Amino acid sequence: MTDAAQDDVFRDDILVPAVDGYPLAATLFLPRGPKRYAVLINSATATPRKIYRGFAAYLAQHGAAVVTYDYRGIGGSRQKDVVGFNRPKSLVGFRASMADWAMLDVTAAVSWMRQRYQHLPLNYFGHSFGGQALGLLTNNAEVSRALFVASQAAYWKLMTAPERYRVWTYLNLIGVPLTNTLGYAPAWSGIGEDLPKEVFLQWARWVMKPRYLFDDASLVGRVTNFSNYTGKLRALCFADDPWATPAAVALLCSGFDAIRPEILTIAPDDVGVKKIGHFGFFRSEHRDTLWQDAAAWLLRE
Repeated sequence: MTDAAQDDVFRDDILVPAVDGYPLAATLFLPRGPKRYAVLINSATATPRKIYRGFAAYLAQHGAAVVTYDYRGIGGSRQKDVVGFNRPKSLVGFRASMADWAMLDVTAAVSWMRQRYQHLPLNYFGHSFGGQALGLLTNNAEVSRALFVASQAAYWKLMTAPERYRVWTYLNLIGVPLTNTLGYAPAWSGIGEDLPKEVFLQWARWVMKPRYLFDDASLVGRVTNFSNYTGKLRALCFADDPWATPAAVALLCSGFDAIRPEILTIAPDDVGVKKIGHFGFFRSEHRDTLWQDAAAWLLRE
């Protein structure tokens, strides 16, 4: 996004309290004109909120109040008290799981948006884990419509070859043993950022299960909360994404059994590029294609 385009919106770094009071680092993007929508952007695993700032500003230009934020242990939310607190040298002993991200962090972010923008439609954007989390929320009925990008039930056998074998090998022979030894999952082992120990281990357990998180009997709300969502849902699947394959996206969407999710598979050729993959949607080169179409669907009454 150009500097001129970014100047079209107001941005403010804020803190959003999680359900248990943990401060989540967030950024609020506001249009200079009237606000007509509220959009919460929910991140992928090991992905800081800065990845989404271009798309967030784009939505704000089109009349949306947008919030991006970091789950606990990630990016700015690795800090323990307030913005500016020195980061710990490692995440050893830091207590958090993927279930905590959904039930404590995402749930609170939805509530914060709903309370602040009571008279606006609340829309939800989920990338990878960010889409998975919607089905686990006790308050997902507050969301009017949800757009998923590369969100999937990430069972390893649903990934494309040879990526599925690389993932299996990494998790079982490197990632899990290393995480148990060090007390956290280090970024240098091949993930985006350092991850809290139980975040990584819970994710690794899900990846090994044929129905991913749906097979985790310890996961509160894995059935009932998915069924509670009755808003609109569109899931974007990219043909060259080795992780969020059509089968994996369909498996996640099948959990939302109170509605009929719409799944769109997009090939790079469809938008005139060579690759999109798991993260490519957020490149500014898609401003007039993928972003435009996403905003047109997401920003509706």
